Amino acid sequence: MSRTWLKWMPAVAVPAVIVAGVLAVPLQAGAAVDLPDKTPQEVLELAAGSTVDTFSGTIEQTSELGLPEIPSTGDAATAEFADALDLLTGSRTVRVYQNGADQSRVQVQDTMSERNLIRNGSDVWLYDSADNTAVYTTLPADAAPGAGAEKAGASYTPSELAQTFLDEVTPSTDVTLAGNTQVAGRTAYELVLTPDSADTLVGSVSIAVDSGTGLPLRVQVAAREATDPAISVAYTSLSLEAPPADLFAFTPPAGATVSEETLPTKDDAGHPEADRSGVTVVGTGWDAVVSMPAGEDAAALADLTASPLYSQLTDAVDGGRALSTTLVSVLITDDGRVFAGSVPVERLLAAATQE
Repeated sequence: MSRTWLKWMPAVAVPAVIVAGVLAVPLQAGAAVDLPDKTPQEVLELAAGSTVDTFSGTIEQTSELGLPEIPSTGDAATAEFADALDLLTGSRTVRVYQNGADQSRVQVQDTMSERNLIRNGSDVWLYDSADNTAVYTTLPADAAPGAGAEKAGASYTPSELAQTFLDEVTPSTDVTLAGNTQVAGRTAYELVLTPDSADTLVGSVSIAVDSGTGLPLRVQVAAREATDPAISVAYTSLSLEAPPADLFAFTPPAGATVSEETLPTKDDAGHPEADRSGVTVVGTGWDAVVSMPAGEDAAALADLTASPLYSQLTDAVDGGRALSTTLVSVLITDDGRVFAGSVPVERLLAAATQE
């Protein structure tokens, strides 16, 4: 997968807890919100039944996972490493637009530049104003409704991140309700998912569910024994009106470098990027671990480990090196295998010795 597409991928994927699209806003204080009483199950059903697919809004992003800021050294290996950790640090503003199942636009505000992901029917464009480059691809005819940002691995709205957690509500999760709240001027119920597991780094996940539409308006993930959220996704403004049609029509600016790429499909068994048969999951629920065999995405892994920052941000452990944050741990073994999860490094080491 090209570096252009990698800019849109979630930083780390864990089957039960995907820390991705880390878009955040601090907890909003305000007057008490009076809403009809509901049970946690009724709010879960409200969120599951949401049909909102036309909206526009602004999302403010902040992430505090205990990683230092990545200094700029100018070398390519460090740049690759910084790209890989980009979604785990810092903050940014994102504008999102959706008009039905097959028109969407995401605008990520970077320092002095902007990235745009636009889907219009089967046409998908990525444009990066920093280097005036555009990438075009066509979605397959059988693309699922809402595909586009998902095909590129981007999950920039509270709805997408919330669905990740709601899909994994299992007997290992305690579901309760906190006090009602307001997000982007809309009243909401606050669902709280608390893992019933001693092996996960996640303390709780809070999801603000719009009281009228069931649309998730904010997602906040707190580390175990922490008081402030480490990751959060929230609208600061939201309109349910249809966005202007011209937002989804994209023409590369004059002088842009334009390329075309083909996205792998489920039927592309021979495509090297589509074959993920070697990736496995150890365990289930909140303390599951993703295991990637040696040789999988070897070039990208070599770029990361070549950076001089690699040894600074990782710790030597038995048989490899590990990156630890408040919510995610990653183990890269000496033989090239990769393990990741919202679990302590010790669990990754145990998973590595079982293979």
